[in-house]
Amino acid sequence: MIDTGDIFSALTLTLELATVTTLVLLVLGTPLAWWLARSRSLFSDMVGTIVALPLVMPPTVLGFYLLIGLGPSGLGGLFGLRSLAFSFQGLVIGSVVYSLPFVVQPIRNAFEMVGDRPLEVAATLRASPLDRFFTVAIPLARSGFLTGTVLGFAHTVGEFGVVLMIGGNISGETRVLSIAIFDYVEQLRFADAHIVAGGMLVFSFLVILAMSRIGRRLGEIRP
Repeated sequence: MIDTGDIFSALTLTLELATVTTLVLLVLGTPLAWWLARSRSLFSDMVGTIVALPLVMPPTVLGFYLLIGLGPSGLGGLFGLRSLAFSFQGLVIGSVVYSLPFVVQPIRNAFEMVGDRPLEVAATLRASPLDRFFTVAIPLARSGFLTGTVLGFAHTVGEFGVVLMIGGNISGETRVLSIAIFDYVEQLRFADAHIVAGGMLVFSFLVILAMSRIGRRLGEIRP
């Protein structure tokens, strides 16, 4: 008999984690993407490479170093803070790092496509740099923000290796849907695993379909 309470708890925690992570990524990723798009220095190239590392780095490797960094012997322990490993806060930090390129890269590409001309025109109208950023750059880069938001949310929902390493499998605290599937398979509860995996398969399909439709729609209305 499927435990609906367990699945609902994992679903709620997954959606909460994905929502918080996406919001944090938009706040932190937007200025970072803007700087990466505008800078041509070697230092910005190095930062861009670091941001992109999760695209190729095995999730367990990233999760391992995050576990060390957030554990008692990491930065928190040095300053007398409690360990963030195996906690929801630790999952958020790990998810932000792991999903960073999926939000920053689309926004950065969109900023680069804006170019200098619209900003120069706004400058001739005496718009301040901050005004040009919020009233010109961000509206023109809306496609990148939509893509980054969808990708960041979806990628966080589906992540496994990082959350397993840094969060473990604590019901109501770190047990997200991907961990629940792994746990069901280990217990040979294939019926439960089918239900959760099937739901995530449908979710993945809808995400890709939505991105395709959004991209087509934005292409139709782009001036």
